[in-house]
Amino acid sequence: MRALLFTFIFRALSRLPLPLLHSLGGALGRVVYALSARYRSHLNLHLGYAFGGAVPDDIRQQAVREAGKAVLELPWLWLRPRDQVLAKIDAVSGMEHVQQAWREGCGIVYLTPHLGCFDVTAMYLAHQCPITVLYRPPRQTWLAPLMEQGRGAGNMRLAPANLTGVRRMIKALRQREAVGLLPDQAPGVGEGIWAPFFGHPAYTMTLAARLIEGDVQSILVWGERLPNGAGYRLHFEPLQLSKTSDLTERTVEINQAIEQLIMRCPQQYLWAYNRYKVPAGAEPPPKVVA
Repeated sequence: MRALLFTFIFRALSRLPLPLLHSLGGALGRVVYALSARYRSHLNLHLGYAFGGAVPDDIRQQAVREAGKAVLELPWLWLRPRDQVLAKIDAVSGMEHVQQAWREGCGIVYLTPHLGCFDVTAMYLAHQCPITVLYRPPRQTWLAPLMEQGRGAGNMRLAPANLTGVRRMIKALRQREAVGLLPDQAPGVGEGIWAPFFGHPAYTMTLAARLIEGDVQSILVWGERLPNGAGYRLHFEPLQLSKTSDLTERTVEINQAIEQLIMRCPQQYLWAYNRYKVPAGAEPPPKVVA
C-alpha cells in the first residue's frame, strides 16, 4: 500500500512544471536540513573539508536548496516525454570535445560527479548516440521501475553496478561506443582504494581509472541547474591526466579533477552524500596528517 502511494505521488509530481518543482524542492531542502541531524552533520562536515572549515553561509544555504531541487526534479525528468526534457537544455558548452572523439572513432568514458543534474546529461547524450550508464538500484524497491522507465529509454542502456554491468561497459567501449558513470560514487569493498578527496581519505572507485585505459577518450560532464526552473546548461571538457600507467595515481588524479570541477559551482554539489563512509569489510582509512 505504501509503495502504491509513493508511486502515485511520484507520478503526480511529474505533471507539475519544472519551476514549481524547483521552488518546492528548495523549500524541501531547508526542511530536511532543519529536521535531520545526520543530514546536517554530513553536509556541514563535507563542506568544511572543501572550504578548510570556513564555509560561506550563502554557499551552505544554496547547497541545501539545490539538494532539495535535485530530489523533486526527478519525477519530471524521468516521466516527462524526452523531447520536453531536452527542450529545457538552455546551452551546451564543450561539445566540440565530444565531436572530436566521434570523428576519431574512439570509445568515450563520460565522468559525471554528483554535481548539478546528472540525469539530464545522460539523456542529452543518449539523444545523440547509444550510451551505457552504470547505476545502482534504489533502496526503495517501488522506485526501481520508475528509474528504469526514466533512465532506460531510447539509446540509454543501463548497466548494474556489478561484474555484469562492468562487462557491458567494457564491451561498449570495445565497440567504440560511450559509457557513463559517477566517479565519486562510493564503491563496495574490494572495488576501490583510499584516495584523498578534499584533503581527506575517501574510498574511491578504481573502475573509472581502469576504463580510461587504452584507445578511449575521457570527458568530464555536468548539468548546471539554472535559477528559477529555467532549465539546464551542460558542460563538457576533456579529463586531463598525466601519462602514468599506475592505477592508484590515475585514481588520485581523477579525484583532483572532480574537486576542481566541484569548486566552480560548489552550491550544486550533493555535499550530504556519504562520500567518506567505510564500506562494510573494508580496512579503515589512513589517518590524515596535519
